Amino acid sequence: MARKDEFCATTRGIRVSVRAFYLADQSEPERGQYVWAYRVEIINTGRETVKLLRRTWHITDALGRTQTVHGAGVIGEQPVLEPGGRFEYTSGTPLATASGFMEGAYHMIVTDSGEPFDVTIPAFSLDSPHQPSGRVH
Repeated sequence: MARKDEFCATTRGIRVSVRAFYLADQSEPERGQYVWAYRVEIINTGRETVKLLRRTWHITDALGRTQTVHGAGVIGEQPVLEPGGRFEYTSGTPLATASGFMEGAYHMIVTDSGEPFDVTIPAFSLDSPHQPSGRVH
């Protein structure tokens, strides 16, 4: 069962769960620098062994500006997930605004056949205590 602050998506038996954490000690709001860490868990609930080759992230700030990031693997690895296997990692991102969101895809292959497929990384919010409250006074 997903936690309240956890965002999950399952594509073709690959379950991706993400939690984001605001890093106050690395952020400098007075300079417009806000930093988050995010922890990703990838679980293969399917029947095929898969390999994560590449990733694509879309990182959007509170002003609607989106940065797209492509890269090989995750944290320098291209994990192979057998049925029932899992892989976890932590990474981070800076933003120039006090909030935003991220989403993306892992580009994988089925190891036996070489068949490529994309796994959805669910959209998740980047929230900090410096956001405007949105209250009407």
